[in-house]
Amino acid sequence: MSMLLESLSPLSGGINLVLVLLSVFTSAFTAAVGVGGGVLMIMALAQVMPAAALIPVHGMVQLGSSVGRTALTWRHVDLALLGAFLPGVVLGALAAAWLLVRLSAGVLELCIAAFVLFTCWGPGLPKRALGRGGVLVAGAVTTLLSSLVGASGPMVAAFIKHSQFGRLAKVATFSACMLLQHLTKAFVFGVAGFVFRDWLPLMLVMVAAGFLGTWLGLRLLHRLSEHRFDTLFKWALTLLALRLIWLGGQRLLAGG
Repeated sequence: MSMLLESLSPLSGGINLVLVLLSVFTSAFTAAVGVGGGVLMIMALAQVMPAAALIPVHGMVQLGSSVGRTALTWRHVDLALLGAFLPGVVLGALAAAWLLVRLSAGVLELCIAAFVLFTCWGPGLPKRALGRGGVLVAGAVTTLLSSLVGASGPMVAAFIKHSQFGRLAKVATFSACMLLQHLTKAFVFGVAGFVFRDWLPLMLVMVAAGFLGTWLGLRLLHRLSEHRFDTLFKWALTLLALRLIWLGGQRLLAGG
């Protein structure tokens, strides 16, 4: 068993086991609460994984998790919104493949946090932002951010919060949008020269574990009332935004 775990990736067998178990937990968390599992996952991966592998490996694992959630909730996906989101995803991915640079340390995190807090506690997004043009822009911007820092999940979820009614529609549509975004990372980081093959066994096992977590999380979701889900969803987004403020502040201070 230990030899099998050692063979999954360049990391140690013990770390690989922890990451597989973490995939179960974070997928269950996102399926039940609607958001947050991807951020928890990237926080954990950042502690043990080389920086060059962090975002592409995280993206492929989250792609598998998003495929599972979308497959299990497909009939609740807002296909009209997804169709408007897709062209923006393509534009954002092309920009990321060309750019693949970062803004000043800390600035991006603070901008995302401000947007999330505004959508949770502010007067709400204007109707124009929820139209087809607004959805396209949201798809492009969040896909670009996803490829550069891997932190677009809360921003997409905050946008979906205002465009969907019902907990299943929010989870399903968010999952489908994130599926499209994570799918582009294979293209973006392939162009950048990342060797996915070295991490493929670990990614496949984590994806399988994530599907189990998604199934468990959706069982919990069906037991939540709409009011309780909305409360959990809102506070999960708020806590993620506060974490981004803390992280952005730390990076600004370090850069200064």
